[in-house]
Amino acid sequence: MVATFETLHIGKHYVNILRERGIVRPTPVQEQAIPAIIEGKDVVAESQTGTGKTLAYLLPVLQRIDALRKELQAVVLVPTRELGM
Repeated sequence: MVATFETLHIGKHYVNILRERGIVRPTPVQEQAIPAIIEGKDVVAESQTGTGKTLAYLLPVLQRIDALRKELQAVVLVPTRELGM
């Protein structure tokens, strides 16, 4: 079975945004990392540049944020300013 963002339990809102940007299938690192992150497991993912590591951790984090709660809900540390942008 070919994995999709839907089968990885990414919400429809985010799937639609990804699709608008031409991202329709998860990369191998996303396929492996997203389910583990959604389950609350710690993940260390190592992969070549451009393989989708940022989305692999960012999509599950974004899904957990409750827009109605006006408090800090997530912290993302990045090693470079470029990644932070």
